[in-house]
Amino acid sequence: MALPWMASAFPRESRAGESAGPPVRAAFIYFPNGVWEKQWVPEQVGRDYELTPSLEPIADVRDDVLVVTGMDKKHSHGGDGHYAKTANFLTGMPVTKTTGKDISSGGISVDQLMAQQTRRYTPLPSLELGTEPVISGIDSNVGYTRLYGSHISWETPTRPVAKEINPRLVYQRLFGQSVDRDSAKSESYQNLLDFVLEDAKRLRPSLGRDDQFKMDEYLDSVRAVERRIEFATRKDPRPWQPAVDEEQVRAAMPGVPADFREHIGVMMDLIVLAFQTDSTRVCSLMFANDVSGRNFSFVDGVRGGHHELSHHENKEEKIAQYQRINRWHVEQFASMLGKMKAIPEGDGCLLDNCMILFGSSMSDGNRHDPDNLPILLGGRGGNAIDTGQHLIADVPLCNLYVSMLDRMGIEVESFGDSTDRLF
Repeated sequence: MALPWMASAFPRESRAGESAGPPVRAAFIYFPNGVWEKQWVPEQVGRDYELTPSLEPIADVRDDVLVVTGMDKKHSHGGDGHYAKTANFLTGMPVTKTTGKDISSGGISVDQLMAQQTRRYTPLPSLELGTEPVISGIDSNVGYTRLYGSHISWETPTRPVAKEINPRLVYQRLFGQSVDRDSAKSESYQNLLDFVLEDAKRLRPSLGRDDQFKMDEYLDSVRAVERRIEFATRKDPRPWQPAVDEEQVRAAMPGVPADFREHIGVMMDLIVLAFQTDSTRVCSLMFANDVSGRNFSFVDGVRGGHHELSHHENKEEKIAQYQRINRWHVEQFASMLGKMKAIPEGDGCLLDNCMILFGSSMSDGNRHDPDNLPILLGGRGGNAIDTGQHLIADVPLCNLYVSMLDRMGIEVESFGDSTDRLF
């Protein structure tokens, strides 16, 4: 089980090729179906921009977020619908139109390129997370395999990386011990933390006071996530059962929270723990597959599915609901950043040493437009990114990826369809 980075616990000399300070991590968080641009894109440029209704949730972490608009993916213009835009969200290259044979995302995804370079430093090369299983078959409306809508991470152009949708299994990968109390094997064990508690107690006296506090806080946070997973995925013993939307219930997938909000929340908490422990430095998370029928009636003022409402046809009633879903997505992003900002690390906080990209593969879902993409970048990338501003960048999205690779210490001339570095 990995501990958080603590200055008093580790010698000043580092492993070959690494700096002695906290490492830089990167996460790519994807939401489908675009946004209502008029309530997403700020009118002002620079630091004095005014938060739009969809971006208001980032108010508390505004200084740690770079709002980037104007970026595009030129290789997504050649395909109808969603698939030619989703599959290349992290590759920037042309997606092969196919009904299932000879799939190709055009190239390796940026997260997997990062993982190739950082894997020697961490127990896990990367984490690929989602909330919905992979969908196969053919979308006859556009002639693409639905597989393309289920993946953003690609090890090679023809090999997507399997994503994990079960938080229990993610926890097990991170910390090496199943939390399934129902199996005969796990009944012979105590909680994971009980195994390491004695070691932690022995280490604690050798730590400085600040690091002692950090260790206690970290162990509490691990146990809190463990308990959330256990409660969210076990059979509820209460005689009274709360009303849950039938479409939210995932009884067919044991270990997956029935409530979508809880599912998203625990997955994002696991990313925070993965970065805090340096278990991996690269993560991706798909809030949902593209063309998902996810119902968002749990959001106030919304009655229907995200994909359906994204095809708003310029009708005010649909647009209002579409925008509320956009705002809810940003609320989840802001909550995650707030948690990272509250975790001390080095001379600052965990968020200072991370890059959390949050965005979609199209702007307006009604038009399926791959230009002017809605992109937020949280974190300072090792205090090397000038956040707290709105930047209009009429350049390929891959220009941003090259800059992120730079911050990870990975030198490349170009990536995807990049033309230069963004910063």
